[in-house]
Amino acid sequence: MLDSLLKAGADATVVEAPPYIAGQWGGEGPAATRTGPYLRRVVSRTTLATGEEVSRALAYARSSARAVAGLAPAARADILDRASRSATAHRDELARLLALELGKPVKDGRGEIDRVADTFAVCASEARHIGGENLPVAGWARGIGNTALTYRAPAGVALAITPFNAPANLLAHKLGASFAAGNTTLVKAPPQAPAATAAIVALLLEAGLPPQAVQLLHGGAEIGALLCAADEVAVISFTGSAKSGRAVARAAGAKRLVLELGGNAATIVCEDADIAQAAKECARTGYSNSGQSCISVQRVYVHRSRYDAFLDAFTAAVDTLKVGDPLDPATDVGSMVDDDAAERVVSWSAEAAASGARLLRGGTRDGATAAPTIVAGPPESASVVVHEVFGALVAVLPYDDFDAVIEACNASRYGLQAGLFTRDMARIVTAWRELQTGALIAGGSSNYRLDHVPFGGVKDSGFGRETPRSMIDDYTVVKTLVLRGLSVWGDASTVDEGTGA
Repeated sequence: MLDSLLKAGADATVVEAPPYIAGQWGGEGPAATRTGPYLRRVVSRTTLATGEEVSRALAYARSSARAVAGLAPAARADILDRASRSATAHRDELARLLALELGKPVKDGRGEIDRVADTFAVCASEARHIGGENLPVAGWARGIGNTALTYRAPAGVALAITPFNAPANLLAHKLGASFAAGNTTLVKAPPQAPAATAAIVALLLEAGLPPQAVQLLHGGAEIGALLCAADEVAVISFTGSAKSGRAVARAAGAKRLVLELGGNAATIVCEDADIAQAAKECARTGYSNSGQSCISVQRVYVHRSRYDAFLDAFTAAVDTLKVGDPLDPATDVGSMVDDDAAERVVSWSAEAAASGARLLRGGTRDGATAAPTIVAGPPESASVVVHEVFGALVAVLPYDDFDAVIEACNASRYGLQAGLFTRDMARIVTAWRELQTGALIAGGSSNYRLDHVPFGGVKDSGFGRETPRSMIDDYTVVKTLVLRGLSVWGDASTVDEGTGA
């Protein structure tokens, strides 16, 4: 299956991306096609899951969970290591699928596949370290004479719902960590990336992943809701908008959840910053993947004394970005996921300009390709400041006082990640402590992530942490064994005085 997916992508024919249910590729539901947002033609085709297929997948997952859990951690790790090497070997073909389906420049797609390889390798390492504890029960009087042990057992059936903006790497996080933990996983693919998702699943199967360990279903919110509500599912990992995250939580009920939701990330540029470096970094990371990242640079707060200099340097850096064909290796900014997404950039920038902001660049689109847009000095009530743009737009605002800019950043209902350019260590520690975000990137913009470092937010940006080690904690349950009357510790309450020297 992997070869056929990659060959079709290379031949520029329509890529057939079927579901994978109960160990078999193929489905009986209605056909669905994906039109490439840049190419403006059908690039991939799949079939949507039916209610009967959902039921069959759930039954198969329930019956498969024990077999997957019985696979030794070393065996799981070996499979994930092979998948890591395979991702590297197929880097260019997988990046091309991302460009076809999403309009993501191939240079960004190659970077995403590099991260897929890293993520599988990290998951493999973490699988080798899953263990437990010998608890210090004899430290309290009631525990004397006993032993208590724990180990991390697989949760059973996991559900991974992945987004369109990084469908390969975020699937690697969810599915890789779930398998490392010993679970079987149901994958609900994003409708915008059926072929890229199917390719990652096929790559894992080719690397030796047992058929019982994964199933792939295609469909929209209604299929996601059925899967979330299913009693068979023990834990859900979802990445998407805050609105969709709330819907997942409602449908799931009393289940374990990891929700990585939206953001409108802020980056602060202090008066002591290297303005040229900050401007270049914000330009590069504000428009990569057309700004379609939950930690993309959206709001840049610059000290008023450096505001004009930053705007000049930032605008010059943005002007160097090449916009166009995502299949061109030189392209920096491809298209957005669809025309509606690009129109959001256009309409919100126009709204800000009508409220007194200066529109320095962009504010236009060609189909789904939004020109890199710079909005200078929008009011704090503007949509580009308050809401998540998730597009090729950066708003630049002046500030006067460091404490006040922290408050401005925290006024957002989101709190995923922030950036800070300063040489002042005291300010770094203050921002780390006071910013209501899951992480702070000091010396860089908000848009930076290491896949082996905890990642996640607060407030409407969700909860839980998406990195293999943290996700394995969420994908496993702690099981305790108490051995009454059998102790590896000393079991005497006092020392017998008659035994002294």
